[in-house]
Amino acid sequence: MWIVQLAWKNLWRNANRTMITMAAIFFAVLLSILMSSLKTGIFDNLIKDMVGYYSGYIQVHQAGYWDEQLLDNCFEEDPEIQRKIRSHSQVKDISPRLESFALASTGELSKGCLVLGINPVQEQSITHLQEKIVKGRYLGSNDRGILVSEGLLKRLKNHVGDTLVLFGQGYHGSTAAGKYPIQGVIKLGSPELNDKTIVMPLALAQDLYSAPQMITSYVLSLQDTDDLMAIQSSLQQNLGKSYEVMTWEEMMPDIKQHIETDSANMKYVQAFLYLLISFGIFGTLLIMMAERRYELGMLVAIGMKKSKLSILLLFESLFTVIVGCILGILASIPLVFYLHKFPIRIYGEGAKAYERFGFDAVFPTSTDYHHFINQGIVVLMIGLILSMYPVIKVIRLNPVESMKK
Repeated sequence: MWIVQLAWKNLWRNANRTMITMAAIFFAVLLSILMSSLKTGIFDNLIKDMVGYYSGYIQVHQAGYWDEQLLDNCFEEDPEIQRKIRSHSQVKDISPRLESFALASTGELSKGCLVLGINPVQEQSITHLQEKIVKGRYLGSNDRGILVSEGLLKRLKNHVGDTLVLFGQGYHGSTAAGKYPIQGVIKLGSPELNDKTIVMPLALAQDLYSAPQMITSYVLSLQDTDDLMAIQSSLQQNLGKSYEVMTWEEMMPDIKQHIETDSANMKYVQAFLYLLISFGIFGTLLIMMAERRYELGMLVAIGMKKSKLSILLLFESLFTVIVGCILGILASIPLVFYLHKFPIRIYGEGAKAYERFGFDAVFPTSTDYHHFINQGIVVLMIGLILSMYPVIKVIRLNPVESMKK
């Protein structure tokens, strides 16, 4: 016990040196937590944006639909299928959709577009489509109007209240044609979707494509998105082979690959950060040992055993590292939560580059407690490993040489 008390007192005999060492560890923990939470937060926000714009985390289709996305591969709405999906503990809500393509025309202008028939109430709980309205108003289930994406509206030179003509191929080769008033304008985060999307009530889309009671997919909202594979497997087992259950990773493999590539690159950056942290802590230990060389030599010369002196230095290092880690974690908590609520945002050309890939140039942090614990432990282990340097120096200490000026 006396060694522990003496180690604590020794730390404050030279407060400046101790504070410098603690500061090195403090900033090491702060930076590693900030980088880890920022990396996770950016990727989580990217996924949330992409699935929130359009796909949802999981979709249910008729088997084979994704390989050949035709109206002939749609299926009839079935309350029993909905019941099976909703019975899963992780399914928060579901929304039926009928998706197809059409030629949107007004005057002499026309453009191919994606037509999305939705249940306005259920869709709102998944993609929050009403919040993306920039002009006009949102849809009601019995409305005869449509929502047009901002980019498509500009290309067709239309305004809210104008009429848009849609031509296409309906269910089983029938002709799909209709005139619809533009009820509102939506701005979607994906530039690709923002240039070609039309949204209408599900019943109106079924009427346009002569597909009564038919849908192409159920889009699912989940309680917990951490284990998509387990949820997918469970749903697939419940629904049988007549349906395919797909996660956003399968529907958007390019986004998944982008995240995996960036994540791998971030690991190299984080490894480099750990290397800088190690050099920073080791540098303070080198200075400490150089300053205390005479003191340590004197203690050994007057009879203090090297084993006890090693333990004393180990406790000193242990206290320094632990205090530095705790202070770093405590300081990082408000900073991480602040950057989560008020994320870093890029403007100008940088923002446009991100928007071309389909997501906002916003970089929030993740508030998952694992970042604080894991990064604190990593820096603690680095500090403890480096703390063996003073112990090794004491074991190899020659008291006569160390006391020479």
